[in-house]
Amino acid sequence: MTSVAIVTGASSGIGAATARRLAAEGFHVLAAARRTDRLAALVAEIEAAGGAATAVACDVTSDESVAGLAAAAEAAPGPVTLLVNNAGGARGLDPVETADVGDWQWMYDVNVLGTLRVTKALLPALERSGAGTIVIVSSTAGHVVYEGGGGYTAAKHAQTAIAGTLRLELCGRPVRVIEIDPGMVKTEEFGLVRFGGDTDRAEAVYAGVAEPLVADDVADCVAWCATRPHHVNIDQLVVRPLAQAAQHKVHRTS
Repeated sequence: MTSVAIVTGASSGIGAATARRLAAEGFHVLAAARRTDRLAALVAEIEAAGGAATAVACDVTSDESVAGLAAAAEAAPGPVTLLVNNAGGARGLDPVETADVGDWQWMYDVNVLGTLRVTKALLPALERSGAGTIVIVSSTAGHVVYEGGGGYTAAKHAQTAIAGTLRLELCGRPVRVIEIDPGMVKTEEFGLVRFGGDTDRAEAVYAGVAEPLVADDVADCVAWCATRPHHVNIDQLVVRPLAQAAQHKVHRTS
Protein backbone atom coordinates (compact mmCIF):
# COMPACT_ATOMS: atom_id res chain seq x y z
CA MET A 1 0.00 0.00 0.00
CA THR A 2 1.27 3.47 -0.89
CA SER A 3 2.57 5.53 2.01
CA VAL A 4 1.10 9.00 2.44
CA ALA A 5 3.16 12.12 3.12
CA ILE A 6 1.60 15.38 4.28
CA VAL A 7 3.37 18.66 3.49
CA THR A 8 2.16 21.96 4.91
CA GLY A 9 2.92 25.26 3.24
CA ALA A 10 2.97 23.38 -0.07
CA SER A 11 1.78 26.17 -2.35
CA SER A 12 5.25 27.61 -2.97
CA GLY A 13 8.95 27.50 -2.13
CA ILE A 14 10.32 24.69 0.01
CA GLY A 15 6.87 23.16 0.53
CA ALA A 16 6.12 22.84 -3.18
CA ALA A 17 9.61 21.50 -3.90
CA THR A 18 9.24 18.96 -1.08
CA ALA A 19 5.85 17.80 -2.39
CA ARG A 20 7.34 17.22 -5.84
CA ARG A 21 10.34 15.36 -4.46
CA LEU A 22 8.35 13.11 -2.13
CA ALA A 23 5.95 12.23 -4.94
CA ALA A 24 8.99 11.25 -7.03
CA GLU A 25 10.09 9.05 -4.11
CA GLY A 26 6.79 7.16 -4.35
CA PHE A 27 4.67 8.82 -1.65
CA HIS A 28 1.09 9.88 -2.23
CA VAL A 29 1.41 13.51 -1.16
CA LEU A 30 -1.29 15.52 0.58
CA ALA A 31 -0.24 19.03 -0.38
CA ALA A 32 -1.70 21.41 2.19
CA ALA A 33 -1.83 25.22 2.03
CA ARG A 34 -4.26 28.12 1.91
CA ARG A 35 -3.97 28.96 -1.80
CA THR A 36 -5.97 26.27 -3.56
CA ASP A 37 -5.26 27.58 -7.06
CA ARG A 38 -1.55 27.05 -6.56
CA LEU A 39 -2.16 23.62 -5.02
CA ALA A 40 -4.24 22.57 -8.03
CA ALA A 41 -1.39 23.54 -10.36
CA LEU A 42 1.13 21.67 -8.20
CA VAL A 43 -0.98 18.50 -8.12
CA ALA A 44 -1.42 18.64 -11.91
CA GLU A 45 2.37 18.99 -12.30
CA ILE A 46 3.05 16.04 -9.99
CA GLU A 47 0.51 13.83 -11.76
CA ALA A 48 1.89 14.77 -15.18
CA ALA A 49 5.28 13.56 -13.96
CA GLY A 50 3.79 10.21 -12.94
CA GLY A 51 3.34 10.92 -9.22
CA ALA A 52 0.29 10.99 -6.98
CA ALA A 53 -0.93 13.95 -4.94
CA THR A 54 -4.05 15.48 -3.46
CA ALA A 55 -4.63 19.14 -2.74
CA VAL A 56 -5.97 19.97 0.73
CA ALA A 57 -6.96 23.52 1.64
CA CYS A 58 -5.49 24.19 5.07
CA ASP A 59 -4.69 27.24 7.18
CA VAL A 60 -2.38 26.09 9.99
CA THR A 61 -3.52 29.01 12.17
CA SER A 62 -7.08 27.59 12.29
CA ASP A 63 -8.07 24.66 14.51
CA GLU A 64 -11.07 23.94 12.26
CA SER A 65 -8.97 23.97 9.11
CA VAL A 66 -6.35 21.65 10.61
CA ALA A 67 -9.15 19.29 11.65
CA GLY A 68 -10.11 19.19 7.98
CA LEU A 69 -6.54 18.19 7.11
CA ALA A 70 -6.74 15.36 9.64
CA ALA A 71 -10.00 14.20 8.06
CA ALA A 72 -8.34 14.23 4.62
CA ALA A 73 -5.52 12.12 6.07
CA GLU A 74 -8.04 9.56 7.34
CA ALA A 75 -9.47 9.31 3.80
CA ALA A 76 -6.05 9.04 2.13
CA PRO A 77 -5.22 5.96 0.04
CA GLY A 78 -2.71 4.49 2.47
CA PRO A 79 -1.09 4.86 5.88
CA VAL A 80 0.17 8.31 6.84
CA THR A 81 3.87 7.74 7.52
CA LEU A 82 5.33 11.22 7.02
CA LEU A 83 4.39 14.72 8.15
CA VAL A 84 6.49 17.67 6.98
CA ASN A 85 5.73 20.74 9.08
CA ASN A 86 6.95 23.32 6.59
CA ALA A 87 4.43 26.18 6.86
CA GLY A 88 6.09 29.27 8.30
CA GLY A 89 7.61 32.61 7.50
CA ALA A 90 9.01 35.91 8.72
CA ARG A 91 7.60 39.41 8.93
CA GLY A 92 9.67 42.52 9.46
CA LEU A 93 13.23 43.23 10.48
CA ASP A 94 12.61 45.74 13.28
CA PRO A 95 14.50 45.99 16.57
CA VAL A 96 12.69 44.90 19.71
CA GLU A 97 12.10 48.46 20.90
CA THR A 98 10.04 49.29 17.78
CA ALA A 99 8.72 45.81 17.02
CA ASP A 100 5.25 45.35 15.56
CA VAL A 101 3.39 43.08 17.98
CA GLY A 102 1.10 41.95 15.18
CA ASP A 103 4.07 40.69 13.17
CA TRP A 104 5.36 38.75 16.18
CA GLN A 105 1.91 37.24 16.78
CA TRP A 106 1.66 36.15 13.14
CA MET A 107 5.13 34.56 13.19
CA TYR A 108 4.39 32.71 16.43
CA ASP A 109 1.00 31.51 15.24
CA VAL A 110 2.22 30.23 11.88
CA ASN A 111 5.63 28.82 12.82
CA VAL A 112 5.04 27.57 16.36
CA LEU A 113 1.35 27.06 16.97
CA GLY A 114 0.89 25.89 13.39
CA THR A 115 3.44 23.15 14.01
CA LEU A 116 1.70 22.29 17.27
CA ARG A 117 -1.79 22.14 15.74
CA VAL A 118 -0.81 20.00 12.79
CA THR A 119 1.38 17.64 14.80
CA LYS A 120 -1.34 17.05 17.41
CA ALA A 121 -3.91 16.38 14.70
CA LEU A 122 -1.77 13.95 12.68
CA LEU A 123 0.14 12.14 15.45
CA PRO A 124 -2.50 9.40 15.93
CA ALA A 125 -2.32 8.47 12.24
CA LEU A 126 1.47 8.58 12.21
CA GLU A 127 1.69 6.30 15.24
CA ARG A 128 -0.94 3.96 13.84
CA SER A 129 1.19 3.45 10.72
CA GLY A 130 3.86 1.79 12.87
CA ALA A 131 6.59 3.76 11.11
CA GLY A 132 5.82 7.46 11.41
CA THR A 133 8.14 10.38 10.80
CA ILE A 134 7.66 14.03 11.76
CA VAL A 135 9.88 16.54 9.99
CA ILE A 136 9.98 20.10 11.31
CA VAL A 137 11.47 22.57 8.85
CA SER A 138 12.85 25.30 11.09
CA SER A 139 15.90 27.49 10.43
CA THR A 140 19.41 28.29 11.57
CA ALA A 141 17.59 31.25 13.15
CA GLY A 142 16.55 28.69 15.75
CA HIS A 143 20.16 28.54 16.92
CA VAL A 144 21.45 32.12 16.72
CA VAL A 145 19.87 35.54 17.23
CA TYR A 146 20.62 38.65 15.19
CA GLU A 147 19.66 42.31 15.25
CA GLY A 148 16.19 42.92 13.90
CA GLY A 149 15.32 39.26 13.94
CA GLY A 150 13.90 38.96 17.44
CA GLY A 151 10.43 37.82 16.45
CA TYR A 152 11.57 35.35 13.83
CA THR A 153 14.41 33.90 15.88
CA ALA A 154 12.11 33.56 18.90
CA ALA A 155 9.63 31.59 16.78
CA LYS A 156 12.32 29.37 15.30
CA HIS A 157 13.91 28.75 18.71
CA ALA A 158 10.45 27.63 19.83
CA GLN A 159 10.18 25.22 16.90
CA THR A 160 13.52 23.74 17.89
CA ALA A 161 12.17 23.32 21.43
CA ILE A 162 9.09 21.53 20.06
CA ALA A 163 11.25 19.09 18.07
CA GLY A 164 13.45 18.24 21.03
CA THR A 165 10.53 17.88 23.41
CA LEU A 166 8.60 15.67 21.01
CA ARG A 167 11.58 13.39 20.56
CA LEU A 168 11.76 12.85 24.30
CA GLU A 169 8.02 12.34 24.71
CA LEU A 170 7.75 9.88 21.82
CA CYS A 171 10.74 7.78 22.86
CA GLY A 172 9.67 4.12 22.72
CA ARG A 173 6.86 4.81 20.25
CA PRO A 174 7.17 4.23 16.47
CA VAL A 175 7.46 7.90 15.49
CA ARG A 176 10.77 9.63 14.86
CA VAL A 177 11.28 13.40 14.96
CA ILE A 178 13.61 15.18 12.56
CA GLU A 179 14.50 18.87 12.57
CA ILE A 180 15.93 20.46 9.42
CA ASP A 181 17.48 23.91 9.80
CA PRO A 182 18.34 25.68 6.54
CA GLY A 183 20.44 28.81 6.40
CA MET A 184 20.22 31.21 3.45
CA VAL A 185 17.59 29.87 1.02
CA LYS A 186 16.45 31.97 -1.92
CA THR A 187 12.80 31.32 -2.72
CA GLU A 188 10.28 33.39 -4.63
CA GLU A 189 8.29 34.56 -1.61
CA PHE A 190 10.14 34.43 1.72
CA GLY A 191 11.79 37.84 1.40
CA LEU A 192 8.74 39.44 -0.17
CA VAL A 193 6.58 38.36 2.76
CA ARG A 194 9.18 39.51 5.27
CA PHE A 195 9.47 42.96 3.70
CA GLY A 196 5.83 43.52 2.81
CA GLY A 197 6.30 43.06 -0.92
CA ASP A 198 9.38 45.31 -1.20
CA THR A 199 11.29 43.60 -4.03
CA ASP A 200 14.46 45.66 -3.59
CA ARG A 201 14.80 44.81 0.12
CA ALA A 202 14.07 41.15 -0.57
CA GLU A 203 16.72 40.95 -3.30
CA ALA A 204 19.30 42.82 -1.20
CA VAL A 205 19.46 39.87 1.23
CA TYR A 206 21.08 37.75 -1.51
CA ALA A 207 23.13 40.49 -3.18
CA GLY A 208 26.55 39.21 -4.22
CA VAL A 209 25.83 35.63 -3.09
CA ALA A 210 26.46 33.57 -6.20
CA GLU A 211 24.81 30.37 -5.03
CA PRO A 212 22.42 30.55 -2.09
CA LEU A 213 20.45 27.42 -1.34
CA VAL A 214 17.25 26.95 -3.32
CA ALA A 215 14.05 25.15 -2.40
CA ASP A 216 15.08 21.92 -4.14
CA ASP A 217 18.18 21.71 -1.94
CA VAL A 218 16.05 21.64 1.20
CA ALA A 219 13.57 19.24 -0.37
CA ASP A 220 16.51 16.90 -1.06
CA CYS A 221 17.42 17.03 2.65
CA VAL A 222 13.83 16.25 3.67
CA ALA A 223 13.64 13.30 1.29
CA TRP A 224 17.01 11.90 2.40
CA CYS A 225 16.11 12.07 6.09
CA ALA A 226 12.65 10.65 5.57
CA THR A 227 13.82 7.69 3.48
CA ARG A 228 16.49 6.39 5.89
CA PRO A 229 15.65 3.04 7.52
CA HIS A 230 13.15 3.79 10.25
CA HIS A 231 15.53 2.90 13.07
CA VAL A 232 17.81 5.74 11.85
CA ASN A 233 16.79 9.14 13.23
CA ILE A 234 18.47 12.26 11.88
CA ASP A 235 17.82 14.37 14.97
CA GLN A 236 18.93 17.68 13.48
CA LEU A 237 20.30 18.59 10.08
CA VAL A 238 21.80 22.06 9.56
CA VAL A 239 22.28 23.02 5.91
CA ARG A 240 23.78 26.24 4.58
CA PRO A 241 25.17 27.36 1.22
CA LEU A 242 28.95 27.21 0.89
CA ALA A 243 29.03 31.03 0.92
CA GLN A 244 27.49 31.17 4.41
CA ALA A 245 29.93 30.09 7.10
CA ALA A 246 27.63 31.27 9.89
CA GLN A 247 24.51 33.36 10.38
CA HIS A 248 26.58 36.56 10.30
CA LYS A 249 29.39 35.45 7.95
CA VAL A 250 28.46 35.42 4.26
CA HIS A 251 30.86 35.69 1.34
CA ARG A 252 29.62 38.21 -1.22
CA THR A 253 31.27 39.10 -4.51
CA SER A 254 31.83 42.77 -5.30
